[in-house]
Amino acid sequence: MSLIEVTDLYKTYHMGDISVPVLKGVSLSVNKGEFIALMGSSGSGKSTLMNILGCLDRPSSGEYSLEGEEISSLSTDRRARIRNSRIGFVFQSFNLLPRVSALENVIMPLAYASEHISSKEARERGTSLLEQFGISDRSHHEPSRLSGGQQQRVAIARSLVCDPPILLADEPTGNLDSQTGEEVLEIFKRLNKEKNLTIIMVTHDKEVAMHAQRVIHIKDGLIDNIFSGGRA
Repeated sequence: MSLIEVTDLYKTYHMGDISVPVLKGVSLSVNKGEFIALMGSSGSGKSTLMNILGCLDRPSSGEYSLEGEEISSLSTDRRARIRNSRIGFVFQSFNLLPRVSALENVIMPLAYASEHISSKEARERGTSLLEQFGISDRSHHEPSRLSGGQQQRVAIARSLVCDPPILLADEPTGNLDSQTGEEVLEIFKRLNKEKNLTIIMVTHDKEVAMHAQRVIHIKDGLIDNIFSGGRA
């Protein structure tokens, strides 16, 4: 069974009397442990598809199955619980809370997790992740005192603190210089290989996409092409 199964997915946004179709019948399967890049130009529909896969939005029609459970018809609360427990997110703009430390940013999702753990255990888990990404010495620094690469490592640690099986990354290297971007991509590949973490990464950059095992090119709301990555 595929980890993710999307069948004939449509998404149309309505603005007054105007309807804007964004996804126009997307079907896609993702197996556990895959590293996939969704590639396309601005307006192609790749970020809309990512939002649906991340339970942040629902399709206008079609089916989305995650670990055998049909997701698109579930209530908002149920989708939120699935999002918190099964999906980690990494964004281009890091989305860190500016007035709290790196460690507090990492452990923040645990406050909303169904699994209840003590404050001590939460801090130990967060510290372990920061150590894994080589920034434990910056754990008490606020984001403004961290470099872009350090902020993204904090964001990756935060995305993994609830131990989700899926990581969704939306243009994760977009605000980083080329060397730091390569380091982040190497982290993704290591997590994919060592933890069998399923990673779906949105990018408009072919060089970034080629780090994945499989590249899915989206054009005008449809899958235009699927090809193998070159560096995974």
